[in-house]
Amino acid sequence: MNLTDEQLERYSRHIILEQVGATGQEKLLSGKVLIIGAGGLGAPAGLYLAAAGVGTIGVIDSDSVELSNLQRQVIHHTPDVGTPKVESAAAKMRAINPDVTVRTYFDRAGPDNLVALMSEYDFVIDGTDNFSSKYLINDAAWFARKPFSHAGILRFSGQLITVRPGQSACYRCLFPDPPEPGAVPSCSQAGVLGVLGGVIGTLQATEAIKYLLGEGELLTDALLTYDASGMEFRKVPVRRNPRCRLCGPSPTITVLEQQDQAVCDLSGSCNC
Repeated sequence: MNLTDEQLERYSRHIILEQVGATGQEKLLSGKVLIIGAGGLGAPAGLYLAAAGVGTIGVIDSDSVELSNLQRQVIHHTPDVGTPKVESAAAKMRAINPDVTVRTYFDRAGPDNLVALMSEYDFVIDGTDNFSSKYLINDAAWFARKPFSHAGILRFSGQLITVRPGQSACYRCLFPDPPEPGAVPSCSQAGVLGVLGGVIGTLQATEAIKYLLGEGELLTDALLTYDASGMEFRKVPVRRNPRCRLCGPSPTITVLEQQDQAVCDLSGSCNC
């Protein structure tokens, strides 16, 4: 791939970076990232991936834009209320960068489509809003052998971890099972500071970009937590659970199934 004069100018701040250069930018333009959920986390991630020149970005979401989304889901604007989120998100990403191909899936990610969908991409960003989807994405990534970034926000706090199936701790290694229904409030019940989506979502985009470039250290085997109230980041080492029911040596989860759970917390993003 040869960069055009326009691309050399557009990506000039990347190209002058020793860790990126023209070769790295070509890797980004050839890269494919899937965003599951165009909400609080997927919104900023999508904007920055498009701006960075990630060549193909997939977005799957079954919801339409609501007025209450706009406090944190910055890819959507007031005139977009009532529009499918995938359409609203795609329009903004294409406006930022015509180099980018945006594939939209106005659908719900489920056991019947997720593994096949992941197989078309290099990296996955989990921007969903409930435990059921979190576990489904983790398990699907295991079966598809696709790296992904998990994240969650609630109130003034956020967290994220990157999973490389078979190489690092998975989501179930940290949280083997979802909590009991009603044990954790949703963001619509407890609230969330809008800018948290930007802080954590852009970190997810950073992980995707680093993976495509093959540069730096991914946030594997470590949980990064963020407390906006005290402005504190904390990196907590984690390791694979030898008794993990998914990625352990004696797995009991051998088929992809969805667990019914409809709340979000720091183990689920705030797309609600």
